[in-house]
Amino acid sequence: MQAVPTRERLVTEAMRLFGEQGYRATSVAQIEAAAGLASGSGALYHHFKSKEALLDAGINRQLDRRRAMQDIRALFVGLGDLHAELTLLARYLLAVLDEESQLLQIASALPTGRPPRLDDAYAALFESLYTELAQWAKSWVPEITDQQSMTLAVVAVNSLFGNRATTTLLHTPVTDMPDEQYIAEWTAMLANRIEALRKS
Repeated sequence: MQAVPTRERLVTEAMRLFGEQGYRATSVAQIEAAAGLASGSGALYHHFKSKEALLDAGINRQLDRRRAMQDIRALFVGLGDLHAELTLLARYLLAVLDEESQLLQIASALPTGRPPRLDDAYAALFESLYTELAQWAKSWVPEITDQQSMTLAVVAVNSLFGNRATTTLLHTPVTDMPDEQYIAEWTAMLANRIEALRKS
């Protein structure tokens, strides 16, 4: 088994700790210890100039994963079955939110005074999800306005994010509803709205 490079271990452990206890509350010494380095040795600075540079590296890794997941989405667009596409879209969006859970936890732990790069990454994540879903909606109802498709997208993405936020970020699940049940309800509501727009 190939050893994980030190730089990658630092990024992985830093993002985990930032998510669990907050960016400001996490010390360089804690990150070093979690990555298997001597705590307080300054070894982190051989790979990153600062804690914020380490956060930047973590954000870059998340963005790379995000781009890879966009390629996955392209596989199911154009199936021609509204319910099937919505179901796969919901699974895709939940997978993205799960993949980005560390970033979302870090951002939510810093309601003010976040590093600008973190704000930019957080905003870019949601903007890209809204845009993707709005474009998908337009493929089904080409005659709707950009505002209508974006409104639909914002409501759809935010409802899935709310589902994840209650457990991932707030650690207070409202109900013990399985993902597939939630997705089925989400799909039914969105399908009804899209069908209504197609008839109007």
